[in-house]
Amino acid sequence: MTGPTRTGDHRGMPVPDGVEGERIDAAIARMFGLSRTRAAEIIAEGNVTVDGSTAAKSDRLEAGTWLEVTLPPPPEAPTARPEPVPGLTVVHEDADIVVVDKPVGVVAHPTVGWTGHTVLQGLLASGVELATSGAAERQGIVHRLDANTTGLMVLAKSEAAYSVLKRAFKERVVDKVYHSLVQGHPDPLRGTIDAPIDRHPAGDGRWAVVAGGRPSVTHYDTVEAFRAASLLEIKLETGRTHQIRVHMAALHHPCVGDHLYGADPMLAERLGIGRQWLHAVRLGFEHPTRGGRVEFESPYPADLEAALERLRED
Repeated sequence: MTGPTRTGDHRGMPVPDGVEGERIDAAIARMFGLSRTRAAEIIAEGNVTVDGSTAAKSDRLEAGTWLEVTLPPPPEAPTARPEPVPGLTVVHEDADIVVVDKPVGVVAHPTVGWTGHTVLQGLLASGVELATSGAAERQGIVHRLDANTTGLMVLAKSEAAYSVLKRAFKERVVDKVYHSLVQGHPDPLRGTIDAPIDRHPAGDGRWAVVAGGRPSVTHYDTVEAFRAASLLEIKLETGRTHQIRVHMAALHHPCVGDHLYGADPMLAERLGIGRQWLHAVRLGFEHPTRGGRVEFESPYPADLEAALERLRED
């Protein structure tokens, strides 16, 4: 099997060992490190042929046939332009770091296809100067939260802080504590989920517990139990995309309001929740330049607090 190639390349090859009999969209995704959705788009655009004939995504690859793939160049990364972000709160700022409380509906940095607010744009609009290490559209970003997950994020202002914080997250020495309201009652009430995560085989933007995925570890403890749901405190050892949401769904206790991962829409409607009930409530780490432990806390946003009050009234 060939390894990942440069985008924009045209490659011809016999069908590699290990993908015979596979659907062509799944094989292309594996061979070139793409999502299955992107592989299907490339096939639909006529950029994949088998023995000279344009392929369909459901075709199966046969040994001995000649495969040609043209990978279009990726779209240009969006630039970060200053733009005020309502509700974005600076919790702490010094010469090297800035800690923010991120509101709902905001992503960390600009991405292809995203037209809403970003943390990065909001800080630039406030005059905060961030580290320039890494990609231009990700200045100072050392970790991220989903658009509809609220709570604490730290960003680097100095190059020294950026390097130290990136290493701290990689080495798992940053304490990331979340609270989540999940459906039902986990059994046991306190536990650890150690299950690998990778892209969902459906290639539809979801992630899933998948054999051979990246190691992923989540610790949870029940804080408060209600008739239909449980409030959990969750600590992450790893930081995979959608990790909490995927792990809780794998336990059959999805985050309330998380329709992408199978949450009951009726419960969310009853509680007035229009997004997953998930909040980054505490963040702790060694200060990257001056040393010493720093810790920050974030109160629940109004919509999450209101949902809890409705449950308590029940």
